[in-house]
Amino acid sequence: MLNRREFLHTSLLGSSLVALHGWGPGFLARTALAAPTADSPGAKDTILVVIQLTGGNDGLNTVVPFKDPLYAKYRPTLQLPTAQLKKVNDEIGLHPAMTGFADLLQDGALCIVQGVGYPNPSQSHFRSMDIWHAASTRESLTEGWLGKALHRLPQPGAFHVAMANEPNWLALQGAPFKVPALTSLEDFQLRTPAATGSDQRSQRQVLEAAAKRPADHPLLSFVQQTALNTYENTRRLREIGRNYQPKVPYPPTGLANRLRLVAQLIEANLGARIYYVSLDGFDTHASQANTHANLLAELSGAVTAFFKDMAARGHRDRVCIMTFSEFGRRVQENGSRGTDHGSAAPMFLIGGRVRAGLIGEHPSLEKLELGNLKHHTDFRQVYAAVLEKWLGIPSQGILDGQFTPLDVFRS
Repeated sequence: MLNRREFLHTSLLGSSLVALHGWGPGFLARTALAAPTADSPGAKDTILVVIQLTGGNDGLNTVVPFKDPLYAKYRPTLQLPTAQLKKVNDEIGLHPAMTGFADLLQDGALCIVQGVGYPNPSQSHFRSMDIWHAASTRESLTEGWLGKALHRLPQPGAFHVAMANEPNWLALQGAPFKVPALTSLEDFQLRTPAATGSDQRSQRQVLEAAAKRPADHPLLSFVQQTALNTYENTRRLREIGRNYQPKVPYPPTGLANRLRLVAQLIEANLGARIYYVSLDGFDTHASQANTHANLLAELSGAVTAFFKDMAARGHRDRVCIMTFSEFGRRVQENGSRGTDHGSAAPMFLIGGRVRAGLIGEHPSLEKLELGNLKHHTDFRQVYAAVLEKWLGIPSQGILDGQFTPLDVFRS
């Protein structure tokens, strides 16, 4: 049996730290104090889920201008059969693997922004990704656009970002607190010797007694209540992780598992408004056809399941998913049945309040720039829309310059 002295020695009250998956207890303490309840204003705030397509997605075989004869000319082996495309209109179609996205389009929940990029594009993965992460083309980049955005959100000490098992991307640098990276809700647990149900009950009794005990100093009272709140939040999160039942089945893929975790965290009402996940493998220099199809199927299937799950829980108009990649691919396929680094590519936004359908024209296949598609929409226009129209914070000071928000949301 765990006695009071042993528990205090190994708990928050005894100056030990809550051991979470690779990050410190400050996050959970902030969450305990600031997490909104289901009927509080914070629980109704809009949520952004960013999906990074790492490696450079081939936009030309994602959003396909099948009516343009130059498409077949430039893609002799990678050309997608017109009959198999998911038609958006009489000239544009989605890759055949994107069945879920086609359903979302029919449901009025898919926005396709064409021809997105930035001036003087870099074909370096690292440099171009940094530019997208920092929303800046400056040489020295140390802070990300989402890290800066966190300073503008209400309750800056609360839990606003979760990365589902992700590296610490530049996009999140500059945040007012360390960004948590999670793999499951089982990561939330107090590391104490309490192994049995009896020991766990003893933990709670000790915490409740400590919280009720009059404190000689306001700081001690604060610590006591924080410890109890933290314990309750770890217990609640673990229960949600064990008991969560999706409203729709998720595919058995890595991205689907990460988005399912995001769904669990949203259901937990922690107050997070930004989530960040990624899907790797888009650097398709050789034998692209099957690899790209599998990646787009994973993206489409996972996002569709996640959005339908959220919609069934009443979050259709609360959640927006945004995808991006550091660049597209060259128009002309290479000699290895793949594609090399390019520039402009499409972005997708998914949600109940997005402006469904195509935004902007597909870049011309005739007027290329060094063999690449020319962009006509700066990606920071999309970011500006997400910041100002969705998250409700000014984009000035976050983006490097002033950018007119693109009209991607319905009022």
